[in-house]
Amino acid sequence: MNPLKAGDIAPKFSLPDQDGEQVNLTDFQGQRVLVYFYPKAMTPGCTVQACGLRDNMDELKKAGVDVLGISTD
Repeated sequence: MNPLKAGDIAPKFSLPDQDGEQVNLTDFQGQRVLVYFYPKAMTPGCTVQACGLRDNMDELKKAGVDVLGISTD
């Protein structure tokens, strides 16, 4: 599999959310989605990244962007 570049269409995936419910990328079909990856929940790296997105959430929502964060835990 080749690495994705900005603007590429992501492959379909289904992963559990923080409550164990399945989230499918296809649930967001036709919408703008910003997918970000972080190494582990509740770590400094994830906090900085998530806070930056949180601080800009109003602008992202105005632009019609949904945000999905994915970690390995």
